[in-house]
Amino acid sequence: MSGILFFDGDCGMCTRAKDLLLRMNRTGAVRTEPMQRPGTAERVGAPADTFMDSVWWLDDDGTVYSAAHAANAAVAAGLGTRIPLAIYRLPGVHQVQELTYRWVAGHRQYFPGTTPHCTSAPGDCAR
Repeated sequence: MSGILFFDGDCGMCTRAKDLLLRMNRTGAVRTEPMQRPGTAERVGAPADTFMDSVWWLDDDGTVYSAAHAANAAVAAGLGTRIPLAIYRLPGVHQVQELTYRWVAGHRQYFPGTTPHCTSAPGDCAR
């Protein structure tokens, strides 16, 4: 399993989470790109009007995940094990993880971060 995690490059907390994921990426199977890159929504087949509401994972086999499912897929790829995806699929876990993801995503401006990726690398986020 390998692929691309599309993250919110305008969010400092999101950039810090992406950096942590890349440090954990012992397989080298995880690549990241900011969501703001032109054509990204079309690339994953997501509706343009809701694309920025969630993190996205595009697996090399073409499978697309969003929100907590995407985060689990990226961690699974980086660690080289499908255990995070298996846990996500346990009864009740999916619902708790998605609710938690939505709450954190809705309040991300209150969490500490670092310089947002799009600020430090504006060429990656050409709009």
